[in-house]
Formats: sequence, structure tokens, C-alpha cells
Amino acid sequence: MPTAKIGPYTLPNPLIVAPMAGVTDRPFRLLCRKMGAGLAVSEMVIADSKLWHTRKSRTRMDHAGEPEPRSVQIAGGDPEMLANAARLNAESGAQIIDINMGCPAKKVCNKAAGSALMKDERLVRDILEAVVGAVDIPVTLKMRTGWDQSYRNAPAIARMAEDIGIQALAVHGRTRADKYNGDAEYDTIAEVKASVGIPVFANGDITSPEKAREVLAYTGADGLLIGRAAQGSPWIFREILHFLETGQHLLAPPLNEVETILSEHLVALHSFYGELMGVRIARKHVGWYLQSHDPDKQFRSRFNAFDTALEQKDSIQQYFSGLRNGEEFAA
Repeated sequence: MPTAKIGPYTLPNPLIVAPMAGVTDRPFRLLCRKMGAGLAVSEMVIADSKLWHTRKSRTRMDHAGEPEPRSVQIAGGDPEMLANAARLNAESGAQIIDINMGCPAKKVCNKAAGSALMKDERLVRDILEAVVGAVDIPVTLKMRTGWDQSYRNAPAIARMAEDIGIQALAVHGRTRADKYNGDAEYDTIAEVKASVGIPVFANGDITSPEKAREVLAYTGADGLLIGRAAQGSPWIFREILHFLETGQHLLAPPLNEVETILSEHLVALHSFYGELMGVRIARKHVGWYLQSHDPDKQFRSRFNAFDTALEQKDSIQQYFSGLRNGEEFAA
């Protein structure tokens, strides 16, 4: 199993929680670290600090109680704004700054940010130089393989990034045009890894311990970013770790452990966001936990109608009480 390093930090293992807007908030990051992740990157913080007074930005910048190193992702298309955002986040406790050039969402790309930046390598250079020059902590870059199937320029950007002083790269095995459609490809990630001497982390469709081992072997990557596969299954990190270390599969988590994990996650969401927002945000997480265990969505439909934290907690307890027959949870 590779040793994962980012600047002066040696991670406890090479598995990283990929930054996901609306998902990788502080409760989720802490849970994934507890479940075995070596690092958890924050949701992307918009570069324009004038917008940081919003509730969304304040919660995204809350890292109280998080284990080191704390990695904060920033997003934008203006070098000066991104440099300022890097400085302010470093002053607020960030120990690693990650630049987002991987998000394919229209609302991000239409503002010349996220993966849209990969079309303009001159602007990429300006951004990387500005951010690296603004802080004395490691700066990393998350990107896609390119803009579309005919323009995969990730290897060229990777070499540029290394020359400028970027400390590590994460590459999602799809182009911006692919969004999340089709299968991720790993040839470009392998090419990036062969092109640079800094750590490279592979991302995209890593959904099982076998796939994790396969991608590490195929790309030569120093580690993996795991995103959507951790939604509702945060234990995937310990399962992959165990498999990489032993070649053996862990048993699926027993029902009572899943209930405990989900219940504690609910409490953390209610506490972090307050009852009103916590209840709303909890609905999608519960949907992910139960998507394969409640296939007809009958319970989830009832759960989504609850408006209080107490109703949500009581309903989860009742749901699992009705399932308590010794079976394992099908994740």
C-alpha cells in the first residue's frame, strides 16, 4: 500500500474523502475520518471573500475539532481573489489549500471556474502562481483529464503545476464534458503520474475494495480520492484499507452498527446546522444510507415528511427495531 504525502504531512493512509459540494461538511468529514479515511477535503469555498458572510460559506469554513492536516478547497477564476482566499483560509486554520479545477457543474463552469479553467492554460498558470505565492502551506490541485474527449491536457497541466510548486495532484478520470456519465478512464491518470514527481491521487468510480486495488496498480497513483461511493457507506474506507493490507474482505457492518453510525450522524447534523437546516440536510443522507435497504422508498417518503430532529431520531430507531433479526446491512 503506498505511503501518501502532501508537503510535510504524511497521511495515515492513502484514502482521501473527495470534496463534494453539499456533502463533505464537517460532520461528514469527521465521520469518514473515524471510518478510516486518511484525509477529508472540505466542500469548495468560493474565492470571493465578500460572499463569506452567508450561512453556506460560514458552515463550509468551520473546521473546529478536525484532525490535522485540514485541507480546504477553494474555487474561482480570478487569480487575485483565489490568492486572497488562500491567505484568509490559511489564517483561519487551513493547513492545505486545494484548488478546484475539477467541478463540472454549469453554475461553476459558466463563471470560468472549476473544470472550465482547463481550457485556458495561461489562466491556469496565473492562478497556480498566485495561490502558491500567497501562502506558505502546501497547495494542491484537483482537476479532470481535460475539457472533452479530444482535449485531454491533464498531463501538460500537471507538469506546469509541479514546476510552479503544487505539492500534489488529484485527477478525476473524466473530462468536463463527461460530467459523471460513462465510466472513468485511468490511462490519463497513469500518464499524469508518469509525467511528474509529486504525489498523484486517482479519482472516479472507486466503489469497492477490488476496484481500489485495481486503480492503484494500473495508474501507479499514490492514493485515491473516494467521493460518491462514501455517501451512505462511510465504512468503505475501512473496508478498502483492510483489503489493501490483507487481501481479505471485512464483513459488512452489522445492523446495530449501521444504526449507531446513522443515528450519530443525524445528531451531528442537527447540532452543526441547527434543527431547521439540520433536519433538511439529514434527509438526503438518510436516503443514501437506506437506498439499497429500502428499495421501495416507503420509509424514506415518511422520513422526508418529518420536520423535527426528535421525529427523525425516533423514526430511525423504530425503523431499525423493525429490522432487528440478525441480518447484515446491505450497503
